[in-house]
Amino acid sequence: MGCVSLYSGFLCYKMAGREERKKWRLRAWTLFSLFFYGQLILGVTADSLFLLTGKLHLPIPAMILAAPLYRFSSWFMIILFLSTILLTGPAWCSQLCYFGAADANAASIGSKKRRGFLKSAAFKNKLKIKLVVLLTMVLAALVLRITGTGSSIATFCGLAAGVLGLLLVVFATPRNGMMINCTLYCPIGTIVGYAKKISPFGFVVNDNCTGCNACIPKCSYMALTPESLSKKKIGATCTYCGDCLVACRHNGFEYRFAWLDPKNAERLWIVATVVLHSVFLAVARI
Repeated sequence: MGCVSLYSGFLCYKMAGREERKKWRLRAWTLFSLFFYGQLILGVTADSLFLLTGKLHLPIPAMILAAPLYRFSSWFMIILFLSTILLTGPAWCSQLCYFGAADANAASIGSKKRRGFLKSAAFKNKLKIKLVVLLTMVLAALVLRITGTGSSIATFCGLAAGVLGLLLVVFATPRNGMMINCTLYCPIGTIVGYAKKISPFGFVVNDNCTGCNACIPKCSYMALTPESLSKKKIGATCTYCGDCLVACRHNGFEYRFAWLDPKNAERLWIVATVVLHSVFLAVARI
């Protein structure tokens, strides 16, 4: 626990400054992902001791929702997932998801292409795409359950969903500079976008915003557009990551938490997110 505490304190210190925050967030997120999948590989090749329950589960975020619907049991991950939203808002999609780090790093490769993607048909229809994917996965899990389909077929369907997500990470995300898997495809990301309202944390555009749009190229979550900023609004896909903050010279964004002023709300969000990330890192098993 001592090492975890030191790591948490170090990361809080490094992420306190806005200029360095994205770099350290991605480093920490990537480290967690490597630990998580490293434990999986050891569990499969060496000893089941490295698996949380000794029983292998598909390490795909969509299975957090689909697996319990198929089994009508094993609700632990859903409870854990909703708890993270309550505690840190949408931080699941910016630092806590074991799969998302790959998409975030891939998006950094094509970051100069982001403005072009905002004019695409995929972006204009992103809400429809997200809802169709979410409903498809929910219905598929329920149909497999109702029809009594065997676990081998259900596992194959889960693997197919995971492979499609991986293909998006490898090909679509770097090509467009946007986190295509996390923002358009992943059903968990869609749920986070709306369920984050249960958290006391918030991230908003304030009256200082001049509409210069300098922040838009910094966002890889499709949450900022000229239209939304003109209305002083941020899209539902915002994860409060704060990557946009460094581009804004007018201090046009702010964190909110109950009675705290924006600066302290921002500090509290960083601490809460880093502490939860550190706990996840300490138990990075499936």
